[in-house]
Amino acid sequence: MIVFVHGVPETAALWDDVRSHLGSESAALAMPGFGCPRPSGFGASKDDYAAWLVDELDNFAEPVDLVGHDWGAGLTYRVATAHGDRIRSWVADVANIMHSEYEWHDFARIWQTPGDGEAFFAGQISASPEDRAVIFEGLGVPHDRAVALASATDETMASCILDLYRSATPNVYADWKDGFGPTSAPGLVLWPTEDPFGEETKSRQVAEMLGARHRALDGLSHWWPLQDPASGAAVVAEFVASLD
Repeated sequence: MIVFVHGVPETAALWDDVRSHLGSESAALAMPGFGCPRPSGFGASKDDYAAWLVDELDNFAEPVDLVGHDWGAGLTYRVATAHGDRIRSWVADVANIMHSEYEWHDFARIWQTPGDGEAFFAGQISASPEDRAVIFEGLGVPHDRAVALASATDETMASCILDLYRSATPNVYADWKDGFGPTSAPGLVLWPTEDPFGEETKSRQVAEMLGARHRALDGLSHWWPLQDPASGAAVVAEFVASLD
């Protein structure tokens, strides 16, 4: 069973096109507060989401091949290094965010700043989806998918994003470094070559630290699941098939 986890600012629908190109059974999980309600009392920290993901994985009766994008990738790395018995294999991008020397991108720094983050999302939510979609289109997302992606951000998602990013300072590695080494489950790190939020050197170094394979997605950007879902599905399917 291939199980997909999305990131920020996304919903489980991120994976619809990728899953449609797979010839095997799959599922896409919705992070609490992302296109679905935020449970009462849910803190939305990185540790809260990691615990949520472990609980979700325990609901599957068969071995899971876990695939994560963006923050879903961060959670995938956490599961692979701290709860490797929950999965058969893993695939994830933006490995650079797990590097000990990683510095957050400009958007993250805004979200991590009290007041600035709230103002950012207030402005985003008040703007039209068409206007918000421009940044996604600039990163290779087709127009209709970009509008749908932009439309997903609401006040619930915004509050979760702020809490999530504010739980991850100065970086993710600082709190999750314990046990950060070769994973018991085989893994594949993806590096979209045009991803402005990625960094090849750190990506390869993290892959080496985890004992994982490393594969470039040539010509693709951050939102590769929307930009070229057929190619993304083929890479995932090839890796999973190689484990049989």
